[in-house]
Amino acid sequence: MKKIVLTGGGTAGHVTPNIALLPGLSQNGFDISYIGSYNGIEKDLIEAENISYYGISSGKLRRYLDLKNLSDPFKVMKGFGQALRLLRRLKPDIVFSKGGFVSVPVVLAAKLRHIPVIIHESDITPGLANKIAIPSARKVCCNFPETLKYLPKEKAVLTGSPIRQELLSGNPENARAYCRFETKKPVLLIVGGSSGSKVINDAIRAQLPVLLKDFQIIHLCGKGNLDNHLLHTKGYAQFEYISQQLKDMFALADIVISRAGANAICELLALRKPNILIPLSAKASRGDQILNAKSFEKQGFSYVIEEENLTASTLLAAIDAVSGQKDVYLHNMSSSGQMDSIRTILQIIEKELH
Repeated sequence: MKKIVLTGGGTAGHVTPNIALLPGLSQNGFDISYIGSYNGIEKDLIEAENISYYGISSGKLRRYLDLKNLSDPFKVMKGFGQALRLLRRLKPDIVFSKGGFVSVPVVLAAKLRHIPVIIHESDITPGLANKIAIPSARKVCCNFPETLKYLPKEKAVLTGSPIRQELLSGNPENARAYCRFETKKPVLLIVGGSSGSKVINDAIRAQLPVLLKDFQIIHLCGKGNLDNHLLHTKGYAQFEYISQQLKDMFALADIVISRAGANAICELLALRKPNILIPLSAKASRGDQILNAKSFEKQGFSYVIEEENLTASTLLAAIDAVSGQKDVYLHNMSSSGQMDSIRTILQIIEKELH
C-alpha cells in the first residue's frame, strides 16, 4: 500500500485543505498518517477524521522581537528529531505539507530521508514557514496566479485550493432548526476565523438591533468569545466554533462576512456566496489577507472593508451594497472558472511517486 504523511497546523486554514484531500487519497489506495503539534487545532480536526495522528514539538518562527525567540529554536530542533524518528518508523512514500510552523521540521526531515515533498501555499505570497520549506520540496502548489512569480519556476504549479466537498452538500433547513430561526428573513453568517476576531465581533454586536430588523444572524465568534448577555436574543445564534453543521449554515446564508484567509475565501467562491471580507490588519500579520482580499475584490467576487476602516457606517453600507448587487457577485463567481484542485493535486502526488 502507498503511504503518505500529511502535515500542517496552527490554524484551521492549515488543516482543512488536507482534510479535503482525505477521500481522494483513500480512494487512490493511500495509507494516511498525520504529523502535527501536540495540542494544536489540527489534532482535534484530524482525529475526528479517524486518521492516525502523531504530535511533535513545535516552535513558532517570528519576524519580530520576542523572548520566546530564544527558546523556540530548541523546540524546532526537538521537533526535527521527532519527525526523523517518525518518518523512519512510518516509512511514507511521500509527504504533503499545508504549511504552518509545525510543518517545517517534518519537511526538513523528509528531505534528509530522501522522501519526496509537495507543499501547498494558499496565500498570494509564501509565509515564512513555507519559505524555509520550499528548497526541500519537489513541487509547490499554489492558489493564486499572482503567487507563481514568488516561487521557483520549475517547482510552481497553479492548482487552486482543495475544498471540502461536504461543504457543497449543506441543508439550509437543518441550520434553520439548529439556530432556532423562526422566520424566512435573509441570513447573515459571520465567520471570524478559528480563533475569532474581536474587532468583527464588537462591530456586529454593536449593530445587532439594526441588523436584526432585516436579517437573522449566525455568528461564529471564536473560542471564549460568546456574549452571555445575548444568548436569548431572537434571530441571533452565536457559536464558538462549528464543524459538522457548517455546511448547513453556509447553505442557509445569504451573505457571509469573513476574514480573508485564503482557504476561507476559496470556500466562499466554491459555494457562490456573496461576501464581505475584513482582512486581518497588516499591524497584526504579514499582510497576506489584505492581498488575498484585494485579489478577490479585483475579480468582482467580494466587497472589502479594511480593518482600520471598520465602523458602524462602513459595515452597514457594505451589507446594503452586497444585498443590492447579489446577482452581480453571483454572476462573477459563477464565471470564475475555478479549478478542480483536489484532482489536480492528487495527480501531482501520484506523478511524484514515480
